[in-house]
Amino acid sequence: MILDDYQKRVQQLFDDINTTQRENIITAGKMIADTIDAGGNIYLSGICHSIEMDLFNRGGGPAFYRKFHYKLDVVSDARERDRSDMDLNMEGLGAYILKASTIKPGDVLFVGSVSGRTAHVVDLAYEAKKMGIKVIAMSSMSYAKSVDAVHSSGKKLYEFVDLTLDNCAPAAEAMLEVEGIEANFAAASGLASSYILWSVTSVVLEEMMKRGKTPRLLKSANFPGGVAYNESEVYPHYKEFGW
Repeated sequence: MILDDYQKRVQQLFDDINTTQRENIITAGKMIADTIDAGGNIYLSGICHSIEMDLFNRGGGPAFYRKFHYKLDVVSDARERDRSDMDLNMEGLGAYILKASTIKPGDVLFVGSVSGRTAHVVDLAYEAKKMGIKVIAMSSMSYAKSVDAVHSSGKKLYEFVDLTLDNCAPAAEAMLEVEGIEANFAAASGLASSYILWSVTSVVLEEMMKRGKTPRLLKSANFPGGVAYNESEVYPHYKEFGW
């Protein structure tokens, strides 16, 4: 059955992560703990189609992860026209976004691009590094090494960020061949990225406890007493101490 093939392939994906990414996961966790110790913030930007949302306001999750989301609304309602003769490169927008946010030098910013070259992600990460922000990227190294850079620097994420976590997704993302279907089936990066993020978080918790800081973890809002606990214990503690 395709079901069996899929589940075996997912297990292989996790085994690959366990084998190749353990040291990077530990390094990321310690980097976050160091940043928290120094009073910094930890921001998660868009990772693999919003997988970072699995870390926000979840039972069993910490309060120290903060969203880094942005949007630009432009109202320009008119007839369609050919704009192929115009330079529509948006590089530099990342600098504006960062300056408009609460982020500061020394903070940690997670970014994600499976290919490692997504234009707006690379722009944001590139500008963040220039500001002295520590950048951790989630990418597929096999994908990133098979494509060309599109940023004017000539670089992909793994070539300039502080640390790259390889989600071990295959190039072009889909991981399972199905007989009779031309394209492969099942995206790998979402599962892998969530698994890696929670793995990194486990390292952060252990590091914090070694340093005498007992992490405040959220309780499920739908479990009796969960909301009251979060509002009386977790969120006020984060507001005061940042973790």
